[in-house]
Amino acid sequence: MPFEKNFILIFFTAMGVLLGAALVGSLAAVMVREPPLGVMLRLAREMKIWAVVAAIGGTFSTIEILESGVFRGEIIAVIKQLFYIGSAMAGTHLGYLIVLAIAGEGK
Repeated sequence: MPFEKNFILIFFTAMGVLLGAALVGSLAAVMVREPPLGVMLRLAREMKIWAVVAAIGGTFSTIEILESGVFRGEIIAVIKQLFYIGSAMAGTHLGYLIVLAIAGEGK
């Protein structure tokens, strides 16, 4: 898949993982009689790193690409992976900001 398409796919996958976990988790909070907004905010904070890992396809392939880039001189591969990680982090942060806005904490 071309770099640009993969970059966008990773961004929205990370955002979707975070939003899905927070929203579905808040539904579970309703079932167990917990405050859903508090649970949604807590889950959004805790899920950020996992959303990044899920969006880039796990950590081992990324570490292997980074290792081959550093030790075999494939600098382009390292730069692409860093952009993918940055895209996933930006996606999770946007998802987190959306959760804050839903919960009314962004004011």
